[in-house]
Amino acid sequence: MKLLRNFVSLALLLVAILFLARHQMEAGSANDAANVINFYNWGDYIDPALIDEFESETGYRVIYETFDSNEAMMTKVQQGGTNYDVIVPSEYMVEAMKENDLLLPLDHSKLPNLAQIDPQFLDLAYDPQNQYSVPYFWGTLGIIYNTSMIEEGSIRDWADLWNPAYQGKILMIDGAREMIGIGLQSLGYSLNDIDSSHIRAAADKMKTLMPNVVGLITDEIKMHIAEGEVPLAVTFSGEAATAMDQNEDLAYVVPEKGSNLWLDTFAIPKIADNVEGAYALINFLISKEASIANAEYVGYATPNMEAKAALPKEITDDKAFYPDQAIMDKLEVYRNLGQAKLIEYNDRFLEVKIEPKS
Repeated sequence: MKLLRNFVSLALLLVAILFLARHQMEAGSANDAANVINFYNWGDYIDPALIDEFESETGYRVIYETFDSNEAMMTKVQQGGTNYDVIVPSEYMVEAMKENDLLLPLDHSKLPNLAQIDPQFLDLAYDPQNQYSVPYFWGTLGIIYNTSMIEEGSIRDWADLWNPAYQGKILMIDGAREMIGIGLQSLGYSLNDIDSSHIRAAADKMKTLMPNVVGLITDEIKMHIAEGEVPLAVTFSGEAATAMDQNEDLAYVVPEKGSNLWLDTFAIPKIADNVEGAYALINFLISKEASIANAEYVGYATPNMEAKAALPKEITDDKAFYPDQAIMDKLEVYRNLGQAKLIEYNDRFLEVKIEPKS
């Protein structure tokens, strides 16, 4: 009988030990989850040292993943395989994700560094009062050209691309909104035009440019233009800055009659597990110090007023990358035009791409 009592006591002790161990593991797992921030960003779009600095200062651990398109990012968020805490959608994608109820409304009291953001990048039509997003970087779509091959100052607007002297010499960005947008703006229409006759006219206009186009690519543009393989290309300002760092003969111009003003933003998806951590990371990355480091590392323009004032004058005085107000007033932000119009833009762009070159 005594042996039985001892056995029962031992069994109860073992159960208690296992229960406590399981409880501690679950508590530890919960603590780990609360300590982790899943950050989903574009590739090579942050100074890596900032992640280390943030982790050291806060005790959070950042798991960093990258995407290569807004659409891929949105699909991943919709699928919910990973509960991302911070994402970096472009302006039109903020609008689309908001309409699909994928984003959390932001508590601005948890983002005190928002006060450092230039008001001209806040309260825009894609996200009134910045209810769902905070600006991260901004820039333009423009023309980069080699001044050793093309007279400096001779490229000023989209219309210059149609010069017969550039036959087979232009690299264009491989994007429907960008290409059809150039056609629309060259005809005096809005980048966000939804009139089907205007969209078709823009596509027809771009077809006439194709004899001058040697290729439609994206990420490789900066490499080819920097190496002098082509005399001019259409690309984004940050890509142009990278190329210009490698080749002093390059110049970048924002078309004087108008172009695209893009913004990439921080947002918190509804699937986020660590909302408090998300606020901490976003507020850190929009601070003056982080914005300076990022602007110098990535090459795009910062919306942080204090950071801009602290950057070297040779950067902020360059009107190609920090355009004056006269140019800024002519820039347009892409809007979410809806699925039907997106398909229409893509269809017209496909027609442009397959247009035989004469």
